[in-house]
Amino acid sequence: MSLPKLTPTHHKDTYPSISSTNPSLTQAGKTILITGGGGGLGFEIARSFAKASASRIIVVGRRAGFLDEALVKLRKEFQGNTTEFIAHQADIASDASITSLWEFLHSQNILVHVLVLNAAHFYPFAQAPDTLSMNKKELMEAFDINLGGNFLMSAAFVKQTLRPTGLKLHLVNISTAAVHMHPSPNQNTYATSKAAFTALLGRIADERSVDDVQIISFHPGALYSEGSAKVLDRESFNWDEFALPADFSVWAASSEASWLHGRFVWAHWDVDELKTDREVLKLLKEENGYLKVGIQGLNAVTLEAILSKS
Repeated sequence: MSLPKLTPTHHKDTYPSISSTNPSLTQAGKTILITGGGGGLGFEIARSFAKASASRIIVVGRRAGFLDEALVKLRKEFQGNTTEFIAHQADIASDASITSLWEFLHSQNILVHVLVLNAAHFYPFAQAPDTLSMNKKELMEAFDINLGGNFLMSAAFVKQTLRPTGLKLHLVNISTAAVHMHPSPNQNTYATSKAAFTALLGRIADERSVDDVQIISFHPGALYSEGSAKVLDRESFNWDEFALPADFSVWAASSEASWLHGRFVWAHWDVDELKTDREVLKLLKEENGYLKVGIQGLNAVTLEAILSKS
């Protein structure tokens, strides 16, 4: 079975159209908040937004020491740059921690323009071939973070009291190909909890205009991260470069991606080829469920169609 390539070109590294140094993607004047920003992909996303001239970048994570190290690296690399870097310890598994984070931002008169939801709960991998061997606590822990925590972060972001009327926000959700991977060996808890949140965002996008909050979800690729290193060897796979999803995050937080509001895409797909594909554009216009989480093999159905007597 081949990969779902909606475009002839399948990227594994960044390229000019999504490059964070592309003037059309500038983030000047904007404050960016990245969860799970202390290392791995989150750290690389912070670097890309700094290259895009973001005014302020806030990296959030559970481990204070890890965040401090990230802050030192970022400030050293971008010394002389106008970007301000802030680290804040917070745990999206905790409702109180999320509330405290946004209260802190409000107290500092900080308005967040772009929220990148990168933090995720990956474990436990089911040790038995039967997912039903897991206990409910393990299952719900994944949903509490990947669905519940991300939901609270999103709600607080959109409802910021400092937000001026009419100001457009950008929400970027780092999802995963596992949301449409069947089977997903040993990853059913991760895959379904991530699918649930990606599906929820697609439905929120039905309620919220792209001019209110632009929402894009995407699969970042196969990355040799801290988590990957625990279960796989670097030589075992043809890994993607971190720069691809990092720069794609910047592109997804720009007006150039507005036509994908509420949709799920792969960072690998060439954005120029994608936005000129007549079939893709036709489906985006006519099929509200296209590139959203749903039932594979079936088009989206409306409530009106179900209730229709015809």
